[in-house]
Amino acid sequence: MEQEVKQPVPPFTLETAKQKIQLAEDAWNSQDPVKVSKAYTVDSEWRNRSQFINGREEIQTFLTDKWENEGNYKLKKEYWAHGDDRIAVRFEYEYQNRDGQWFRAHGNENWEFDANGLMKKRYASINDVAIAEGDRRL
Repeated sequence: MEQEVKQPVPPFTLETAKQKIQLAEDAWNSQDPVKVSKAYTVDSEWRNRSQFINGREEIQTFLTDKWENEGNYKLKKEYWAHGDDRIAVRFEYEYQNRDGQWFRAHGNENWEFDANGLMKKRYASINDVAIAEGDRRL
């Protein structure tokens, strides 16, 4: 079986870390759980708020549920820091729940990658704030 590679690969420079962040932002904004899951190792470990998610199948299930409940989803990620095989980002996203209420979610993520550029660990801390539709930024 051919090894999966997701460019850019570690060790990261400032430029390649920012490329990796933009690729992640674009994938998440596609709201395609399968596409997003392919950026992660088959045994990837996540902490997303208080949930612990393991592997691509659980990632796909989690993201499918997420985007069924978070309509009009739009995400923006920003570079925070990086090391050879790690990247830290801050982000915010906006969404509308099923009752029509808008929210802005703020958070930080710590990512760790394998040698092929697949994310093997993702730790996300996220807080939601209800906003008026007129206060949307994204």
